[in-house]
Amino acid sequence: MAYQPELIGGHVALDLLNTVSWRLDPTRIVDRIATPEALAIWTAAVGLGTEPAPYERVAAVREVVYDVVLPVARGMGPGDLHELQRLLVAAMGRATPTALQPLDWPGVDPVDELVLAAGRLLEREDLSRLRECQDGDCGWLFLDRSKNASRRWCSSGDCGNRARAKRHYQRTRIGSEA
Repeated sequence: MAYQPELIGGHVALDLLNTVSWRLDPTRIVDRIATPEALAIWTAAVGLGTEPAPYERVAAVREVVYDVVLPVARGMGPGDLHELQRLLVAAMGRATPTALQPLDWPGVDPVDELVLAAGRLLEREDLSRLRECQDGDCGWLFLDRSKNASRRWCSSGDCGNRARAKRHYQRTRIGSEA
């Protein structure tokens, strides 16, 4: 079965970070875009076209953005911005503005588009809504756009369901031991 991207981050830069599954559990970690086919499927799914993107550059951008954004999701300040700044300056140097109000700088290749998207995430989004999935091993990030800012899991049907099943098991186990 072909790779089916899960675009639950609420922003393309977060969906890029979420191409690594089970990031917090080294025994289960999976890079979902490690093959050229999977990367092509993902870039098409997020609207970056079908132009081949070099995996090494995409993976490097992904890790730089993760290192900046994860501390924000955990309630701390941003991580080291120096490398992201370097990537943004280089991408903007290759980009040509196409729209004004808001100023839009589409990149010339998918990797530059991802770098510029990361910049837009930090510039335009309400980062107080940035969350890390509460499943202890998941590590996926998302923008909580729920009305009362109460979203806890990347996916209610996946991590959320596992958490509910675990709580149910613990309740019924404790009840049967009494």
